[in-house]
Amino acid sequence: MTASYGVTGDPNQNRQAFLYAIKMSEVGAALTALSDNGYNVLVGSTPANPLLFSDYSTHPNVYNAALNSTAAGAYQINHPTWLTLVNQTGLTDFSPSTQDAMALQLIANKGALSDIDAGNVSAAMLKLKPVWRSLPGAVGGVSGQRNNSAAQWLAWYQSAGGALA
Repeated sequence: MTASYGVTGDPNQNRQAFLYAIKMSEVGAALTALSDNGYNVLVGSTPANPLLFSDYSTHPNVYNAALNSTAAGAYQINHPTWLTLVNQTGLTDFSPSTQDAMALQLIANKGALSDIDAGNVSAAMLKLKPVWRSLPGAVGGVSGQRNNSAAQWLAWYQSAGGALA
């Protein structure tokens, strides 16, 4: 029996595509290629100077004083947020699968999972701008962090198989 998801596609595919777009927005294609698919990137990394960690047993908690941040991984989760997510999820490592699960938990915490599942990406982005400052229209974040255009963001999402409502 084949499931039918209608025009918005498979909700799990939409989630995976949204995670891919966050990673491209936060880490970028060049650093993703130079690293373990973005999962071991520390805040402040550039393609010319990739700052990487190798131990996935816990959050690396490497403080970048210039950026006042401990963000790490594909979704640039900082250490205080990781501690909160450890309490919420029971996950204690920082493996790629845990990073994915924690990013989905952050999305759920902001009430955006159903938007993503339904392909309402613009609504999800609005809810998630306070979490990921590289999203279109977000303000704040670490020094020098770029905001990506909605067109670029949607292109990443759709290139990973995400469907729009």
